Amino acid sequence: MKITNMSIYTIKKGIFEHADELVLLNEEGKVVSPLEILKVCEPHRVFAFDGQMGAGKTTFIKSLCEAMGTADIVNSPTFAIVNVYDVEQPYKGEVYHFDCYRLKDIREAIDFGAEDYLYSGNYCFIEWPEMIDALLPDDTVYIRIRVLENGDRQLTIDN
Repeated sequence: MKITNMSIYTIKKGIFEHADELVLLNEEGKVVSPLEILKVCEPHRVFAFDGQMGAGKTTFIKSLCEAMGTADIVNSPTFAIVNVYDVEQPYKGEVYHFDCYRLKDIREAIDFGAEDYLYSGNYCFIEWPEMIDALLPDDTVYIRIRVLENGDRQLTIDN
């Protein structure tokens, strides 16, 4: 299935009482939950995050997993390649968080069983997806995070 719509959000940091708190704004400037991304992209489960180093991919995925109800510590799986987080209702199950930056080639992804994760039906959030592009399902949602001049982030979803 080809994904054809585009949604744009802005991520601001620290506009409320907590300086480190991320705030997601929709195109109308309304504050929305990170879960809005999952709702807009239903029924898709695989999300490929693209953005330069330091753009906020891991930070946004952390915010998303926490909104999904994980009690696990969410951090970059840079050396583990994939972290597994348990989430609560209504997303009950596991979420797989990939960081493919250190993969040398697609064979490494095949060797650790990436396809089992990607086609499990569980949510998969992938950083540096270009390293495993050939393995990604056809209906993968691509999310691009771009750093704006004022330090905010623009999140563009191709869905």
